[in-house]
Amino acid sequence: MANPVADVALEDLTARARIRDAALVLFAERGTKGATVRDIAKAAGVSGGLLRHHFGPKDGLRDACDSYVLAKIMRLKERAVLEGELANPAFMSAAQPEMLLLYRYLARSMIDGSPQAASMFDEMVALGEKWLERNNPGQMVDPRAYAALLVAMELGALSLHEQLSRALGADIFSREGHLRLATAKVDFYSKPLLGPELATQAHAAIKQLQVRSPEPGRAPAKHKAARGKPGAARKIVP
Repeated sequence: MANPVADVALEDLTARARIRDAALVLFAERGTKGATVRDIAKAAGVSGGLLRHHFGPKDGLRDACDSYVLAKIMRLKERAVLEGELANPAFMSAAQPEMLLLYRYLARSMIDGSPQAASMFDEMVALGEKWLERNNPGQMVDPRAYAALLVAMELGALSLHEQLSRALGADIFSREGHLRLATAKVDFYSKPLLGPELATQAHAAIKQLQVRSPEPGRAPAKHKAARGKPGAARKIVP
């Protein structure tokens, strides 16, 4: 005999996932302002009342989508890099359609320039810094700045998708364009432009500037000693 409580709970979870997935697509296409609650509910096959029951107002749905996208991207990166799935064509093929949607969502969020987008950027920096501490400890002079720059480069590329697509001759949100961009990213992260000797010299020069050239009215900053080897190859792969 079916369990009514279990059946309701399962249906409830399924409806929540449908609403979130529909919102991801519409937010990515139209932005938060352009995607209405009515359109999201219609795309998910639910009522507006059920949507509000699960997520509250549209901002609550947007927050849920943000959290889902960040968690999903981090999990896919961990599987690709830390669990060796990057060399598995089946994984790459299965993950690509989802990654394209997630990237579209992030690009639209940055273009919208909302407080939620700013908060998501900050959270991505924090997650990136934790990633470095866990998987590349002691390799970066300033892990926080490194993580912030990495996130800005990734999101900047997405925000400039029209320019990048034109330069590559293929939409970076299409399979062809995304794979070409992914190839360039692998080269970028695996082949540092600065060798260890030149990187050491650059770090030394920057340190001297920090010590000798403080901003007007400010005392010279105390530079923390670098940990690990400067110029170490970057590890994070898309």
